[in-house]
Amino acid sequence: MAHTLLYVLGFNAPEHRLVPPKFSWEPEVFHKAMKKLTAALRPWTIDFHVAQNDATVKGSGEHEKTGKHCMATDPNGKLNIPRDAGYWMRDDAGKVTKKFKHICWDGCMFPNAVMLQQQTWNDILAAMIQVRENHGWKA
Repeated sequence: MAHTLLYVLGFNAPEHRLVPPKFSWEPEVFHKAMKKLTAALRPWTIDFHVAQNDATVKGSGEHEKTGKHCMATDPNGKLNIPRDAGYWMRDDAGKVTKKFKHICWDGCMFPNAVMLQQQTWNDILAAMIQVRENHGWKA
């Protein structure tokens, strides 16, 4: 989720951005871009990483920018985690697909000290439960 948000914004390939250059987080523009992106990539996605991103990057150069994940509850996060996971977990008609082989939280960019805090895991688990409940992954 976090990395594909950067694609939508055109960080590494401005010519392929799916929102206007002066995008101001208008919901209808964002939703249209996410629907287009996930419609193209969803059939090929077998491993889904739920994450939050504040739409900032690290790295330099034309194709070296990597998204900086942020905590699930970060007030600067641009994604509505439970809602935006649905772009991936539902088909174009809104039907739950259950086609992923693996779903996880993508916390690869957090320092170990953050990952050792109980609240970090409480917040991640709460976000993942919301994703599961919003998109039909109950047993």
